[in-house]
Amino acid sequence: MPQAFAAETSRTDVWGREVTLRRGARVRIEASSGSGKTTLCSFIMGMRSDYAGRILFDGLASASLSQDAWSSLRQTALAWLPQEIGLFPQLTLRENITLKNSLTGCRTAAWIYEACDSLGLTDCLDRQASRMSVGQQQRGALVRALCQPMDFLLLDEPVSHLDAGWNKAVASLVDRELRASGAGLILTSVGHHLDITIDTHLTL
Repeated sequence: MPQAFAAETSRTDVWGREVTLRRGARVRIEASSGSGKTTLCSFIMGMRSDYAGRILFDGLASASLSQDAWSSLRQTALAWLPQEIGLFPQLTLRENITLKNSLTGCRTAAWIYEACDSLGLTDCLDRQASRMSVGQQQRGALVRALCQPMDFLLLDEPVSHLDAGWNKAVASLVDRELRASGAGLILTSVGHHLDITIDTHLTL
Protein backbone atom coordinates (compact mmCIF):
# COMPACT_ATOMS: atom_id res chain seq x y z
CA MET A 1 0.00 0.00 0.00
CA PRO A 2 1.09 3.65 0.25
CA GLN A 3 4.83 4.20 0.28
CA ALA A 4 7.12 7.24 0.14
CA PHE A 5 4.91 10.33 0.01
CA ALA A 6 6.36 13.82 -0.34
CA ALA A 7 7.66 15.23 2.96
CA GLU A 8 5.73 18.11 4.53
CA THR A 9 6.93 18.11 8.13
CA SER A 10 9.62 16.23 10.03
CA ARG A 11 7.08 15.04 12.63
CA THR A 12 4.81 13.08 10.31
CA ASP A 13 4.66 9.28 10.29
CA VAL A 14 3.44 9.21 6.69
CA TRP A 15 4.57 12.09 4.45
CA GLY A 16 8.12 11.55 3.22
CA ARG A 17 8.35 8.10 4.77
CA GLU A 18 7.79 4.51 3.69
CA VAL A 19 4.58 3.09 5.15
CA THR A 20 3.17 -0.36 4.50
CA LEU A 21 -0.51 -1.01 5.20
CA ARG A 22 -1.46 -4.68 5.19
CA ARG A 23 -4.76 -6.44 4.70
CA GLY A 24 -6.34 -7.20 8.07
CA ALA A 25 -4.47 -4.47 9.98
CA ARG A 26 -6.32 -1.55 11.53
CA VAL A 27 -4.60 1.81 11.27
CA ARG A 28 -5.73 5.18 12.59
CA ILE A 29 -4.20 8.28 11.04
CA GLU A 30 -4.57 11.38 13.18
CA ALA A 31 -3.96 14.97 12.21
CA SER A 32 -5.29 18.45 12.69
CA SER A 33 -7.68 19.90 10.14
CA GLY A 34 -5.99 20.74 6.87
CA SER A 35 -3.06 18.37 7.38
CA GLY A 36 -3.96 16.10 4.49
CA LYS A 37 -6.13 13.26 5.79
CA THR A 38 -8.66 13.54 2.98
CA THR A 39 -5.86 14.16 0.49
CA LEU A 40 -4.18 10.94 1.57
CA CYS A 41 -7.42 8.99 1.07
CA SER A 42 -7.80 10.56 -2.37
CA PHE A 43 -4.28 9.45 -3.28
CA ILE A 44 -4.93 5.88 -2.12
CA MET A 45 -8.25 5.76 -4.01
CA GLY A 46 -6.66 7.09 -7.20
CA MET A 47 -8.80 10.22 -7.21
CA ARG A 48 -5.71 12.43 -7.21
CA SER A 49 -2.19 11.88 -8.54
CA ASP A 50 -0.45 15.15 -7.62
CA TYR A 51 2.01 13.59 -5.17
CA ALA A 52 5.71 12.83 -5.13
CA GLY A 53 6.92 9.31 -4.39
CA ARG A 54 4.99 6.12 -5.11
CA ILE A 55 1.87 4.31 -3.99
CA LEU A 56 2.08 0.57 -4.51
CA PHE A 57 -0.62 -2.11 -4.55
CA ASP A 58 1.02 -5.51 -4.11
CA GLY A 59 4.18 -4.04 -5.63
CA LEU A 60 2.40 -2.44 -8.60
CA ALA A 61 2.62 1.35 -8.85
CA SER A 62 -0.83 2.92 -8.76
CA ALA A 63 0.30 5.50 -11.32
CA SER A 64 0.53 2.70 -13.89
CA LEU A 65 -3.05 1.51 -13.43
CA SER A 66 -5.57 2.00 -16.21
CA GLN A 67 -9.02 3.47 -15.60
CA ASP A 68 -10.48 -0.03 -15.93
CA ALA A 69 -8.06 -1.32 -13.32
CA TRP A 70 -8.99 1.51 -10.94
CA SER A 71 -12.68 0.83 -11.51
CA SER A 72 -12.13 -2.81 -10.61
CA LEU A 73 -10.15 -1.93 -7.49
CA ARG A 74 -12.85 0.45 -6.29
CA GLN A 75 -15.53 -2.22 -6.76
CA THR A 76 -13.68 -5.21 -5.36
CA ALA A 77 -10.86 -4.11 -3.05
CA LEU A 78 -11.08 -0.50 -1.84
CA ALA A 79 -14.22 0.61 0.00
CA TRP A 80 -14.36 4.30 0.93
CA LEU A 81 -16.53 6.49 3.12
CA PRO A 82 -15.43 10.04 2.21
CA GLN A 83 -15.67 12.91 4.65
CA GLU A 84 -17.99 14.68 2.20
CA ILE A 85 -20.44 11.71 2.51
CA GLY A 86 -21.50 11.97 -1.14
CA LEU A 87 -25.04 10.61 -1.16
CA PHE A 88 -27.05 11.65 -4.21
CA PRO A 89 -29.43 14.21 -2.65
CA GLN A 90 -32.33 13.61 -5.03
CA LEU A 91 -32.33 9.85 -4.43
CA THR A 92 -33.74 8.08 -1.40
CA LEU A 93 -31.39 6.35 0.98
CA ARG A 94 -32.59 2.99 -0.35
CA GLU A 95 -31.86 4.10 -3.92
CA ASN A 96 -28.41 5.38 -2.95
CA ILE A 97 -27.51 2.06 -1.35
CA THR A 98 -29.13 -0.09 -4.04
CA LEU A 99 -27.33 1.81 -6.80
CA LYS A 100 -23.96 0.92 -5.28
CA ASN A 101 -25.00 -2.66 -4.59
CA SER A 102 -26.23 -3.10 -8.16
CA LEU A 103 -22.65 -2.55 -9.34
CA THR A 104 -21.16 -5.13 -7.01
CA GLY A 105 -23.95 -7.62 -6.26
CA CYS A 106 -22.34 -7.99 -2.85
CA ARG A 107 -25.25 -7.67 -0.42
CA THR A 108 -28.72 -9.12 -0.09
CA ALA A 109 -31.77 -6.98 0.60
CA ALA A 110 -31.92 -8.58 4.04
CA TRP A 111 -28.33 -7.55 4.82
CA ILE A 112 -29.01 -3.97 3.74
CA TYR A 113 -32.14 -3.77 5.89
CA GLU A 114 -30.37 -5.26 8.92
CA ALA A 115 -27.40 -2.91 8.54
CA CYS A 116 -29.71 0.10 8.26
CA ASP A 117 -31.70 -1.12 11.25
CA SER A 118 -28.54 -1.42 13.35
CA LEU A 119 -27.82 2.24 12.59
CA GLY A 120 -31.37 3.50 13.18
CA LEU A 121 -32.07 4.16 9.52
CA THR A 122 -35.07 2.02 8.60
CA ASP A 123 -37.41 5.02 8.83
CA CYS A 124 -35.14 6.87 6.39
CA LEU A 125 -34.91 4.23 3.69
CA ASP A 126 -37.53 5.86 1.47
CA ARG A 127 -36.59 9.44 2.34
CA GLN A 128 -34.58 11.61 -0.05
CA ALA A 129 -31.01 12.03 1.20
CA SER A 130 -31.46 15.80 1.09
CA ARG A 131 -34.19 15.46 3.73
CA MET A 132 -32.03 13.45 6.14
CA SER A 133 -29.90 14.91 8.90
CA VAL A 134 -26.13 15.00 8.33
CA GLY A 135 -25.68 12.29 10.96
CA GLN A 136 -28.23 10.08 9.22
CA GLN A 137 -26.53 10.69 5.90
CA GLN A 138 -23.17 9.74 7.38
CA ARG A 139 -24.53 6.47 8.75
CA GLY A 140 -26.35 5.72 5.49
CA ALA A 141 -23.22 6.40 3.46
CA LEU A 142 -21.37 3.85 5.60
CA VAL A 143 -23.92 1.17 4.71
CA ARG A 144 -23.47 2.10 1.05
CA ALA A 145 -19.67 1.92 1.37
CA LEU A 146 -19.92 -1.58 2.81
CA CYS A 147 -21.90 -2.85 -0.18
CA GLN A 148 -18.87 -4.34 -1.90
CA PRO A 149 -16.06 -6.86 -1.43
CA MET A 150 -13.04 -5.20 0.16
CA ASP A 151 -9.43 -5.68 1.11
CA PHE A 152 -9.31 -2.25 2.75
CA LEU A 153 -11.99 0.01 4.19
CA LEU A 154 -11.10 3.71 4.20
CA LEU A 155 -13.11 5.81 6.65
CA ASP A 156 -12.40 9.54 6.53
CA GLU A 157 -13.60 11.02 9.85
CA PRO A 158 -16.62 8.67 9.88
CA VAL A 159 -18.14 9.81 13.18
CA SER A 160 -17.66 13.58 12.88
CA HIS A 161 -21.45 14.09 13.02
CA LEU A 162 -22.37 11.33 15.47
CA ASP A 163 -22.91 11.18 19.22
CA ALA A 164 -21.42 8.49 21.46
CA GLY A 165 -24.34 6.10 21.01
CA TRP A 166 -24.25 6.10 17.22
CA ASN A 167 -20.45 5.99 17.34
CA LYS A 168 -20.69 2.63 19.12
CA ALA A 169 -23.30 1.37 16.66
CA VAL A 170 -21.11 2.32 13.69
CA ALA A 171 -18.05 0.76 15.34
CA SER A 172 -19.96 -2.48 15.94
CA LEU A 173 -21.04 -2.74 12.29
CA VAL A 174 -17.57 -1.87 11.00
CA ASP A 175 -15.90 -4.36 13.35
CA ARG A 176 -18.29 -7.12 12.29
CA GLU A 177 -17.72 -6.55 8.58
CA LEU A 178 -13.95 -6.26 8.94
CA ARG A 179 -13.88 -9.58 10.75
CA ALA A 180 -16.13 -11.20 8.16
CA SER A 181 -14.08 -10.00 5.20
CA GLY A 182 -10.59 -10.00 6.73
CA ALA A 183 -10.16 -6.48 5.38
CA GLY A 184 -7.84 -3.84 6.75
CA LEU A 185 -9.01 -0.50 8.10
CA ILE A 186 -7.55 2.91 7.29
CA LEU A 187 -9.26 5.38 9.60
CA THR A 188 -8.64 9.12 9.74
CA SER A 189 -9.65 11.25 12.68
CA VAL A 190 -9.10 14.58 14.37
CA GLY A 191 -10.07 14.34 18.02
CA HIS A 192 -13.38 12.49 17.47
CA HIS A 193 -12.42 8.80 17.25
CA LEU A 194 -14.41 5.81 16.08
CA ASP A 195 -14.81 3.56 19.13
CA ILE A 196 -13.04 0.53 17.63
CA THR A 197 -9.87 -1.44 18.37
CA ILE A 198 -6.87 -0.13 16.43
CA ASP A 199 -3.52 -1.86 15.82
CA THR A 200 -1.42 1.12 14.74
CA HIS A 201 -1.59 4.89 15.22
CA LEU A 202 0.04 7.22 12.71
CA THR A 203 0.19 11.01 12.57
CA LEU A 204 0.20 13.35 9.60
